[in-house]
Formats: sequence, C-alpha cells, structure tokens
Amino acid sequence: MKRIFLIGYMGSGKTTVGLDLARKLNLSFIDLDTHIEERFHKTVKQIFAEKGEESFRKIEQNMLHEVAEFEDVVISAGGGTPCFFDNMDYMNEKGTTIFLDVPPEELVRRLDSARHTRPVLKDLRGDALLQFVNENLEKRMPFYSKASKRADASSLDSAEEIDKVAESIIKLTE
Repeated sequence: MKRIFLIGYMGSGKTTVGLDLARKLNLSFIDLDTHIEERFHKTVKQIFAEKGEESFRKIEQNMLHEVAEFEDVVISAGGGTPCFFDNMDYMNEKGTTIFLDVPPEELVRRLDSARHTRPVLKDLRGDALLQFVNENLEKRMPFYSKASKRADASSLDSAEEIDKVAESIIKLTE
C-alpha cells in the first residue's frame, strides 16, 4: 500500500508531477482541489467567495481525511493545505509527504503566465508578484519543511524534466 502526498506552493508542479508519478507507479491520482470541486459542484473560488476561507479550510480538511484513507494513491494537496489545522502532521501519519521545492523566481515565472486562472494573483506583476510569493513562502515554509522528503522541482519545462522529478521521487519513496 502506497500513499504519497505532494505539497508545495502554487505553481510548484504538484499536479503535473503527480500525474506523471502516479502513472509511473501505477497508482491513482487525486488533486485535492479538484476532488473538492467535484464533491461540492462548485469551484474552490466559488466556495471561498460564498463561505469564506475558514469554512473552505474545514471542507478541505474533511476532504483530505477522506482521500487519505484511499490506498495506492498520489495526492496533490492544495498549496495552503499543510498550513491549517493538523493537516501536515496528519499527512505525515498517513503516508509519505514530498515537498516540491522551487525557487521563488521560478514560481513567479510560472505563475505570471497563469495569473488569469488564479484570482489572488490577477493584479500582481514583476516585483509585486515576487514579493507576494516570498512573503507567502516565508509563512508556509515551517509547514512545508515538515515533509518527510524534499524534491527539487525547479525544472519542469519539458516531459523529460517532469520525468526526472518523478523518478527522483520514486527513489525517495523506495
């Protein structure tokens, strides 16, 4: 039985690497945000707008506890998931946690092209986006650093680079 949790900041490659990793290991793949959206028939953005962050984080915790019971699975947690309640400790108890480590400048490069799909970033560019990422990473790093393993996910620009990161995670989990 294998259960791998991928954690990291938005844009770190949790879904991209997770899909490849699950395929290589012949495991199921679950993106926690997508799981929430499918269960509630609303986007995470809509849930946030209607219920507020506190209610969303409770929903997220409940859904994390649900998917953490599945076996032979790679779970991509939301960027903030490890930072609330006892979620990080819970994931560590239930499986192997892998922090996808990406330098802030690379996160900014990735997020800049995805600003239209991430409402919190829509008005941020250049230095303002870098400052936002750095401030959030500083707050989240105490949680991310509790991961049982760390993988360098700074290069994901090609299928070969994604494969390389997935292979490095496989080695970490053997």
